[in-house]
Amino acid sequence: MAQYGKWDRRSLLRGAAALAGAAAAVPLLGGVAAAQAEPAGDADALFKAGHFDQAARAYENILKTDPKNLNAARQRGYVALLSNKFPDAEKYLTMALDLSPGDKDTNYLLADCYLRQDKFALSVPRWQATGEESYAKWFGAVTGEPYQLHGDSARLPFQQMDPMPLVEASVNGGPPKRFSFYTGAPNLGVSASVAKEAGLTPVTSQKVEYENGVIWAHYGILDSLKLGGLELRNLPVGWSTTESGEDTDSDSDGLIGTWVLYHLRPTFDYAGRSLILRRPAPEPAAGGLPLWLAREQYLHSRGSFAGSGPRVVGVNIGGTGEVTAGMFGETAKQLGIRTDHDREIGTFGSSHPAVVYPCYPKEIRLGDAVAKEAYCYTNPNRPINVPLPFGTGFDTMGWFAHCFWKPYHVTLDFTAMSLHIARGPAAG
Repeated sequence: MAQYGKWDRRSLLRGAAALAGAAAAVPLLGGVAAAQAEPAGDADALFKAGHFDQAARAYENILKTDPKNLNAARQRGYVALLSNKFPDAEKYLTMALDLSPGDKDTNYLLADCYLRQDKFALSVPRWQATGEESYAKWFGAVTGEPYQLHGDSARLPFQQMDPMPLVEASVNGGPPKRFSFYTGAPNLGVSASVAKEAGLTPVTSQKVEYENGVIWAHYGILDSLKLGGLELRNLPVGWSTTESGEDTDSDSDGLIGTWVLYHLRPTFDYAGRSLILRRPAPEPAAGGLPLWLAREQYLHSRGSFAGSGPRVVGVNIGGTGEVTAGMFGETAKQLGIRTDHDREIGTFGSSHPAVVYPCYPKEIRLGDAVAKEAYCYTNPNRPINVPLPFGTGFDTMGWFAHCFWKPYHVTLDFTAMSLHIARGPAAG
């Protein structure tokens, strides 16, 4: 894929690597004390600190006096997109596009906006403007209504919990296959073997670097994905092969990414060892924590590490790994979190080599969900902030990972853009 997409390797099946949360969260900026004090008046500072509602108002004030301010228009649209407020997102991003038709960040955000609404044809020229020819060809090849949903609900028992949860799903009417799920990955992915068995042919392919080697990433269209009592039809699918055409991974037969999940109302019932899928709620659910979606698939909410107070955090549900949470940059040091620098761990994050260290915060919290003295990672070598297109552009202390969810069930409501978490198995 073009340079614009090198950071997250969107098509790769193994998006559930132990440190894949590195792509989903950006660390604390400017120290703990600075981050907890709300910036006054500066729209970009408000945005970077995660005060999105205040930032939106500040950008609107700028546009009242300077209607040709590209940054204000683009950022105002981005804020709306974080909460799936599509009319506002389209309004301001189109305004920004009119001001600078070739601006890659604007084109990318608008392409993502159309993608989330299944307006694939409208997304194609925007992907082309960012240099994402593979995406343009992929979505341009989808005809008819994508993600057609049949059925009302499904409960998929976990076939295993560790090192990653697996559930069963059927591809194009075939026998049950083992699928992982992960909110740090974008599209539905299948293994090369499953793709061959299902008769899939790519509409486009490309060679990409991956974990010190190269693989082929293929993009196609799947007729049917059956998840218990639910079926999705006509949906984008990706698969990866070695140069000889073999599977790149044998841990599972496929991966259910965020694009599939945001078409549903998923409950990740870790405590009850099942994945519950329902149609999107007709009315927004009351309460819950805020939910923000950045850069196609990366989910965020508000949580705290080691007494930091509520800050923006990544929400990585599913995937694999032994950690409860991860932190970046100077976050662990600034918060006084005990870190074992003698226990260097080599791993991969977003298909890139990474060195991390075990750390043990006294408490991490997401709403009423708490873990104390839990085993976490810190990656001090990650940049403290990664702007678009390779990062979110806002500060995030870290992310919550696979092991954090085990005592709980958590529901994502993409209508209300809210996260609901409670201890114990889900009812029903």
